[in-house]
Amino acid sequence: MRVGPLSVRLHRRPLLVGAVLFVALVVAAALSLTTGDYPATVSDILRTLFGQGPPGLELVLNRFRLPRLLVAIGVGAALGAAGAIFQSVSRNPLGSPDVIGFTTGSATGAILVLLIYRDAQISVAAGAVVGGLVSAVAVYLLAYRRGVQGFRLVLVGIGISSILAAVNSYMLSRASIQEARLAQLWQLGSLNGRTWQQVTPLWTSLAVLLPLTLLLSRRMPILAMGDPTAAALGIPPERTRLSLILTGVALTAVATAAAGPISFIALAAPQIAARLTRSPTPGILPATLTGAVLLVTADLAAQRLIPSLQLPVGLTTGATGGAYLIWLLATQLRKSST
Repeated sequence: MRVGPLSVRLHRRPLLVGAVLFVALVVAAALSLTTGDYPATVSDILRTLFGQGPPGLELVLNRFRLPRLLVAIGVGAALGAAGAIFQSVSRNPLGSPDVIGFTTGSATGAILVLLIYRDAQISVAAGAVVGGLVSAVAVYLLAYRRGVQGFRLVLVGIGISSILAAVNSYMLSRASIQEARLAQLWQLGSLNGRTWQQVTPLWTSLAVLLPLTLLLSRRMPILAMGDPTAAALGIPPERTRLSLILTGVALTAVATAAAGPISFIALAAPQIAARLTRSPTPGILPATLTGAVLLVTADLAAQRLIPSLQLPVGLTTGATGGAYLIWLLATQLRKSST
């Protein structure tokens, strides 16, 4: 497609997959807004959004359901995009931020703040961002040997993640029962009680980070050809890799700051998107939409599976993600043995 001096190459299958994912996201969002203790129709929701709905529904929608849905979409999109970045940079389907330590680093920063400042939500978000960035710098420097190779990045990240998990457990063991309970609840990853206080910084960050990610993603297929080929085509491999890693860490950090460490979305969304689009590398836009659909659906299940209890969404993603990880490892072993 060409508009003036600008041209973009469009492929039919990714466009079709993107349209289907968008429709699935709209359907899941509609179910999330219309079901629950206060059932409503789509027409009621639309009238309420324009200020003409029932007063009771207006309270439920604006205070509880809509902020929760927007946080779920934003966090799922951020984790999907971050997973696509790290899996492309590491050239490994296991190279997601929750496997190589960045999510655990964000949790470390947030737990430190929770134990010091307790209920200060803004400080928790800042602690998660700083913790993710510090852990990313540590992983990058330890993995650097005349450049960063994907396999080494994954191995170093898994080691750093294990160390940080032990640090988190130690901090919880030294905290009071109330502080440890608060930090443990945050570590589960939850969308319960999310308000506009989390929506605004999350979507403001995404408005900057997602366009930057899409811009940088144009270099990802060239980088996947190998460093010599990328350098020959005028793409500085190490600088491009560092820019992508920093963007992925920022996406992971803002998602963790909004909802806590939610596992397996960043791992599964890029691989599902790559299989749907039949692409050798996960595309940013399909992975972003897949992440949003997965998290909204998982949150809907967390709210409706047990009517009298709202489960943390991290439990549902962890349960389904564990089965997915076993399948992924079995697939990789089968490929390596043939």
